[in-house]
Amino acid sequence: MDRLALVLVIIGALNWLLVGLFRFDLVANLFGGQTALLSRIVYSLVGIAGLYAISFLFRERENTEKA
Repeated sequence: MDRLALVLVIIGALNWLLVGLFRFDLVANLFGGQTALLSRIVYSLVGIAGLYAISFLFRERENTEKA
């Protein structure tokens, strides 16, 4: 679940980078515009993943020691 959320957050971040630098919305371009159902689903999944990723800030870090 964590990896899926991270992948979706990265997709959202890259999309916003493209919007900011080039005024190009990749998600909208791929799925038929910002108001298309598929685009709205992708935007919603990215948003949910972002909310889920907030929990990463409050988790205990695992200590991994190399032998």
